[in-house]
Amino acid sequence: MRPARMPFTASAGSDAAASAFSRRAVLATLAGAGATALLGTGTAHAESGVTVSLTARPGAETERLRLGQALRATEFQPTGQYVPAETALRLDVLPYDDLVPTLWIGRWDYYGTLKEPRSYPLKPGANTVTDPHGGPVYFSLEGDGERAAVKFKSGATAMPVFALGQSSEADYQRQLDTLTDIPVVELQGPRTIMTLTRDGALQYRDQDHAALLRLVEQIIDAESDISGLDSSKPVHRPKAGGYHFTEVSVVPSGVGAYATHGYNGFPRAYLDRATTVDALRTRGWGLYHELGHLHQQMAYKPTGLTEVTVNIYSLAVQRALGQRSNLLTVDPKTGLNPFQSARAKFGTAGLTYEKSFGSYEKLVPLRQLELAFGDDFWPRMHRLVREENPQSDYTETAKRYRALSTYASRVSGHDLTEFFIRDWAFPIDATGRAEIAALQLPKPSVEPATLTD
Repeated sequence: MRPARMPFTASAGSDAAASAFSRRAVLATLAGAGATALLGTGTAHAESGVTVSLTARPGAETERLRLGQALRATEFQPTGQYVPAETALRLDVLPYDDLVPTLWIGRWDYYGTLKEPRSYPLKPGANTVTDPHGGPVYFSLEGDGERAAVKFKSGATAMPVFALGQSSEADYQRQLDTLTDIPVVELQGPRTIMTLTRDGALQYRDQDHAALLRLVEQIIDAESDISGLDSSKPVHRPKAGGYHFTEVSVVPSGVGAYATHGYNGFPRAYLDRATTVDALRTRGWGLYHELGHLHQQMAYKPTGLTEVTVNIYSLAVQRALGQRSNLLTVDPKTGLNPFQSARAKFGTAGLTYEKSFGSYEKLVPLRQLELAFGDDFWPRMHRLVREENPQSDYTETAKRYRALSTYASRVSGHDLTEFFIRDWAFPIDATGRAEIAALQLPKPSVEPATLTD
């Protein structure tokens, strides 16, 4: 599947500081996500001979389907180990609960020469694997809490790793200075794997890496919250495991970063915003956006909304970090922000949602639904869609636009026909109008299309 991606032409708003991160939240996440495996079991600095403990969790595709999302996120459990090319990696697999992990070696790089890690099935007991290209070592173990372990016998070495809650900044800096022959560096948090080249990591080695990882975790929290992942029912559990952010070697012209199955890819030129605390806090819209692609639900995402509904999550992060909304940014040419410029187009001849409005203007109606019906509008929408799990093919554009308008009407408790069709000229067909009418809902007392931040 080709990545969902968007060039970055705007930066996030203010210099407001991120809200304080809760250590208790970190520890709760560690417990819920199988922290020992996610953080490399505290062995990220060890040479071969260490044993990595693994806890099984649902596979990435299983989670994608449960959450009703378009893209699956990572199922990797990092080890902090690196294996050189053409080197025999000797492992002992200990399947305590009769599950055997899969071994992965390499980095993600969709547009590069080596596009993805290589997977190797393992067997209980002794295993020897020789990968032609080498790279960081990961495992996946699909299940529900079962345990296994893998002992590294020979062939692998430690790579520089900063693990939140385990590593000190001084220790990480020592690793950068001593493990100079390892070309990959990794930052790990409860739900974060950030894989960088050595050169990329050295560019911003002066950062407070604990603060950086706490900030990434806060960003993930904000996107989970707007997705209604509150564990109120099993279907609403946060995604098992973490999210993988990785430095990539190349992107097409005009593309700042991208999202695809398994990870978010960032070229070297974007690392100033992805791996520095102040820039990620104040102008990290690109990372918020790409992570948002890993939260988008399929049911109401026709192709024309791929780069629109994704920014429900970007705006949620801006609010969580105390930033000024991108929807309030004034265009110097017109003197208008997107709320104002979009409203000026209402009722004009030939108005169509997909063609008449700019990228930020298209986001305005999605924000207006929150302004009209409460900050919990999108969490409730996500939960309802997950519970009903409506099916549609990606080519079924009309059906997905209908789902947006009908689900939005149900969640709001109001007939939103005029909002979607009269005001914003969404392509809601006759079937969609009939679906809303059949709900027999009252019209909203205040017209959502008049609202602004």
